[in-house]
Amino acid sequence: MTETESYRQVPLDIPVPVDDGAADHLRGMEVPPVKLRSTQGPPLLLAEATERMVVVYVYPRTGVPNQPLPAGWDAIPGARGCTPQSCAFRDHVLELAAYGAAVLGISAQSHDEQVEFAQREHIPYALLSDPELVLAEALGLPTFEAAGATFYRRLTFIAHQRRIAKVFYPVFPPHRNPAEVLDWLADQPV
Repeated sequence: MTETESYRQVPLDIPVPVDDGAADHLRGMEVPPVKLRSTQGPPLLLAEATERMVVVYVYPRTGVPNQPLPAGWDAIPGARGCTPQSCAFRDHVLELAAYGAAVLGISAQSHDEQVEFAQREHIPYALLSDPELVLAEALGLPTFEAAGATFYRRLTFIAHQRRIAKVFYPVFPPHRNPAEVLDWLADQPV
C-alpha cells in the first residue's frame, strides 16, 4: 500500500470512539426538510427521501488520492475510516435493498469532492453534501473541529416515515457498520 492509498485502510492503532451520549436524543426525531446537493442529480429533500426506509450514514470526510489527511487525523477517535465505510455500504447495498432499505451518505465535504469520490469508488447511491452543516443544526448532530474546519462525527441512523427509528453511535470499526445495520434489520418484525 502506498502512502497515497492509506485512506483506504483503517489503521489498527487508532483510538476507538466512546459513546458520549451526543446522539441519544435522535431516536424518534422527525427528519427535517433539509435540502442537500446530491451526487445523483438535483438536490434531495431529506424528509421526503425518508418516507421510505433509508439508512443514512453521516461521516467526517472521505480520503482523496494524493492529498494527505488533515494533521492529527489519526489521533481523533472515529475520524478515520470514511472510505472503507462508504465502500462497505456500496458492497452491501443489494442486501440492504432486500430489506427495503435505501442508502444515503452525508458529509460536510463539497459537492465536487463528493462527486469525484462517488465516481472513483463506484458508489451506486446518493452522497449528499452539507458544507454548511445544516443537518447538524437541525438535528443536533455531533461534530468536531480539526485543521481549522468542522466535521461530522460518524453516526448512522435508519429512518422510515420521516422518523429516526435506530441510531448507531459511535460507529467503529467503520467498515463493519453495514453488517451491524443488516443485523438490526434482520431482527425487526416483518
